[in-house]
Amino acid sequence: MTIRVILAIALCFHTMVNLTRPLITLYASDLGADALEVGLLTASYAIIPLVFAIRAGKLADLVGDRLPIILGSLGATVGLALPYLFPSMAALYVSQGMVGISHVLITISLQNVLGHAATKQTRDHVFGIFSMFVAIGAFIGPVIGGYVAEHFSYSLAFLTAVFVGILPFGLAFLVPALRSGEKPSDSPPPLPASSPLQLLRLPLLRKALASSALVLYSRDIFVAYFPLYASGLGISASAIGWIIAVQGLAMVFVRLLLGRMTARFGRGRVLLASIVLAGISFLAVPLAGNAYLFGLLSALMGLGLGCGQPLSMSTTYNASPKSRTGEVLGLRLASNRLSQLIAPLFFGMVGSGGGLISVFYVSGAFLLGGALLTRSRAEEATETGLKMGTNKGRSL
Repeated sequence: MTIRVILAIALCFHTMVNLTRPLITLYASDLGADALEVGLLTASYAIIPLVFAIRAGKLADLVGDRLPIILGSLGATVGLALPYLFPSMAALYVSQGMVGISHVLITISLQNVLGHAATKQTRDHVFGIFSMFVAIGAFIGPVIGGYVAEHFSYSLAFLTAVFVGILPFGLAFLVPALRSGEKPSDSPPPLPASSPLQLLRLPLLRKALASSALVLYSRDIFVAYFPLYASGLGISASAIGWIIAVQGLAMVFVRLLLGRMTARFGRGRVLLASIVLAGISFLAVPLAGNAYLFGLLSALMGLGLGCGQPLSMSTTYNASPKSRTGEVLGLRLASNRLSQLIAPLFFGMVGSGGGLISVFYVSGAFLLGGALLTRSRAEEATETGLKMGTNKGRSL
C-alpha cells in the first residue's frame, strides 16, 4: 500500500511540474526575456534548494516523511498558481523558487519512504519503478501543457497544473510518518560523523553523485533551450511538447530494462554507454531540421539519460547511516541543484554569445567529456559492485 501511494504521488507531482517546465522559457520569451534571462530563470529553480536540500533531509529524519511531502505538494501548487494570477517575469522567478524548494521536500521524502520499504535485494528494482513513474509524469505533463498553451494560453497551462497538484496533496496524508529512530534497518555502513560530506570518501558514492548531477543538468538544459530553438524554426508548442514527452517515454522504457542491463553488463558499463548516447544526441540536435528528427534525438537522449538517476538513488541510500538516510539523500539532491544552478547560468552566457545552437554543441561535448573522465572509475565501480554483490548480497 505504501509503495503504491508513493508511486501515485510521484506520478501526479511530476506530471504537474513537467506540464509547465517546457513552457516557462517560452512564456518568459513571450514576456521579453533573452537567452541570459532564460538562464537566470532556470537557475532560480535551484538557488534556494541548493542550500536547503541537506536541511530538508534532516527535517525528514526528525519529523518523518509525511509532513515534508504535504508541505512540498502545497508549496508547488501555490507556486504554479502565481504565473496564472500575476503574468510577469517576477512571478515566474518566485514560482520557480517555490517549486524548486517543494521538489526538494517531496523528492527526498518519497525516496526515503521507498528506501525504508524495500530491502537491499529489492531496492534497485523499487527505485527503478519509482523512476519509471517519474518518467511517465515527464511524458504526460509536456503533452498536456503543450496543447493547453497552443490552443489557449501559457497562463491557463499553469492553472491546469494547479488542479493536477490537488491529487498529490491529498495522497500525501496517506504516507506513514516514521521518524529516523523508528525506521527499519538493513545494516548500512557505520559512518559515525557529524557531516554527510564524510560519505564523499566513498568512491561509489562520489561517482553516483557526479553522474546524477551530469544527467540532471543535461535534461534541464534540453527542456530550457530546446523549446526556444524549435520555436525559432516554426515548430508549434504542441509539437514541442510531444518531442519533450517522447524523451520521458524513452526513460520509462529504459528503466523497465535497467535491472536486466545492469545484471548482464554491470552498472559502470551501462552508465558509461548511457552518457555517451546522450552526448551524441545533444551534438546532433543542431543538425536536425524537422520535428520527426528532433523526436528521434529526444528519444535517444531519453534512453541515455534514463539510467543515471535510479542507479544513483539506490547507491546513495545504501551508503547512508540508518538514522540519516534523509540527510544523505539531501546531499545527493544538493549536488544536483548545484549543477542546475551553475549550468543554466553558464549556458545562458553561451547562448547569448554564440546563439542557441552553441548550447547543444557545448552540452554534448560536456557529456562526452564526463563519460571519458569517469570511464576507468565506472569500470572499477562495476567490479567493486559485483564483488560486493557476491560477498555481501548488497545492492549498490
